[in-house]
Amino acid sequence: MSDCDDRKNVKHHHKGKSSESLLDKQMILEALNIQPGQTVLDAGCGDGYMAKEFANLVTESGRVYALDPDIAAIDELKRETQGTNIEPVVGDITTTTELESHSIDLIYLSTVFHGFSKDQIGGFVAEVQHLLKPKGTLAILEIKKEETPFGPPMEIRFSPAELDQTIPLPSRGVVEVGEPFYMQIFENEV
Repeated sequence: MSDCDDRKNVKHHHKGKSSESLLDKQMILEALNIQPGQTVLDAGCGDGYMAKEFANLVTESGRVYALDPDIAAIDELKRETQGTNIEPVVGDITTTTELESHSIDLIYLSTVFHGFSKDQIGGFVAEVQHLLKPKGTLAILEIKKEETPFGPPMEIRFSPAELDQTIPLPSRGVVEVGEPFYMQIFENEV
């Protein structure tokens, strides 16, 4: 049985846990090179901790969409960020979102991709291609595909090589962003 076959049979739930304290946020932000005026999508944002970091970098001239299917998390984030350049949105990046076509400079996805089914991966890729501006960036942060003290089952994890084969955008490289995390960065060519 291949890894792809294994993925569809394994269920994984985050149970509301956040990897925030384990990530090197400064390394993530440096690698992403976010600029004032950009539009960023934090897909699967959870409580919005990275959306808040991105908002500081895009400044008031930019915008951050914080997207998550968890209505309660988005409602709380709306209360916390009212009057800022963060726009919390209930939605799922593996389906069509309400966001404007080719309007996003950076799509950031943290420790979520491994939980997608094969169909969800297809929907994710389609929506990424729909939303990214030409030369826009996709950043996928994941847990390494090796033994770690926590994380999803090994059979649903992705190595950088597997992500490279799954995402139809050219990879600009892989950055270590805290043990045992890596972030792979892709660029939209069109």
